[in-house]
Amino acid sequence: MRLQCEVEVVSRLLPTCGLRGRGRGTRALLSLGRPPGRTRGGGVYLMVCTARDRVGVRYKVQENIERFFTRFVEEGKATVRLREPAVDVCLSKANASNLKNFLSAVRLAHQGTDIGALPLSTLVPAKNSEVEKPKTKMIITSRRDYPLTKNFPYSLEHLQTSYCKLARIDMRVLCLKKLRKLDLSHNHIKQLPATIGDLICLQELNLHDNHLESFSGALCNSTLQKSLQFLDLSQNKIKALPIQFCQLRELINLKLDDNELIRLPFKIGQLDHLRFLSAARNKLPFLPSDFRKLCLENLDLFGNPFEPPNPLVPNIQLKIPLTLLECAARATVNYRIPYGCHLLPSHLCEDLEVAKTCQCGSACLSSFIQITVTMNLHHVAHTVVLVDNMGGTEAPIISYFCSLDCYSQFLDRYLQSN
Repeated sequence: MRLQCEVEVVSRLLPTCGLRGRGRGTRALLSLGRPPGRTRGGGVYLMVCTARDRVGVRYKVQENIERFFTRFVEEGKATVRLREPAVDVCLSKANASNLKNFLSAVRLAHQGTDIGALPLSTLVPAKNSEVEKPKTKMIITSRRDYPLTKNFPYSLEHLQTSYCKLARIDMRVLCLKKLRKLDLSHNHIKQLPATIGDLICLQELNLHDNHLESFSGALCNSTLQKSLQFLDLSQNKIKALPIQFCQLRELINLKLDDNELIRLPFKIGQLDHLRFLSAARNKLPFLPSDFRKLCLENLDLFGNPFEPPNPLVPNIQLKIPLTLLECAARATVNYRIPYGCHLLPSHLCEDLEVAKTCQCGSACLSSFIQITVTMNLHHVAHTVVLVDNMGGTEAPIISYFCSLDCYSQFLDRYLQSN
């Protein structure tokens, strides 16, 4: 029987010499069994193999265990105290279920249970893969170093494959379920597979300097909603992000610089964890109205061709009287009436998801008045990179009005202030 865990063997004589153990374990393989070739007779041994000593150290088990300490066994920790030599074998970071089974077998061997009833192993030196610490980080920065004939270690938590001229994401990467940080920057990737959303632990995704033209809505509906905190899409060819993008609500840092964006996500205000946003050198003519809801630490919108705001030239889409559909849609949003595809056609649900908000707080769907006004970006960010070379920190933002009355009230205030 074998068990992989961390082990520290502590001599109980150390305190009498004024010494103490290190207090931390070493990756090890524990085996319970008999030496090879001994099919009859001979005792059962506990063997501890480490990376430094793959041959291992053997300890007799039968009638040689003074005590088991199993108070924290559910946490994968236990201690086996031996009589001879006077050492404590301290186990940690073990699978709790496997640890219980292993300790049960050791206890039976100590009590002298018939060897034929014990799950014994042949005591042979451990393999490197059995005692080496699992590899959690791999950095590849050239095509010649990219592994073609062997798999990535399944224990990886951080993988960087940059400057490898990758045209697509390696499907082997999508099997790394412990991955927290994935850096695919400086490649030739044109499309992201939807299965990248199966990386349930992924917190950081770097796609800087690739050939992406879009970001899939399917990714926004995946488990990335609950895990992704850092996303770098800078220096690609993205023109727009999907409506579903704002479902990535755990995002803290978002980089969109040097793309071809003509607009930011309509409901960007839903990203209430977002603190760092950069969308410099794009093609943004204005900001969405939801931008006002952001609370950022740092904002960079330098180099966008923002259009001069003109609140006196409105885009009037009002339909008077309001259609029944518009009235029903406004009431659904204003009164927060629950809805879903099980109640309404999917296209109506999609329309409700992108309902606009008037400055009075009421909703409007397809009947509204639209204008652009100036907003000082310091209202949404503590630190603002200058919008242009003239030292400005203001940008045009869309405003909506649900009726002529709301627009007239705004116009009165605007004219009085100017």
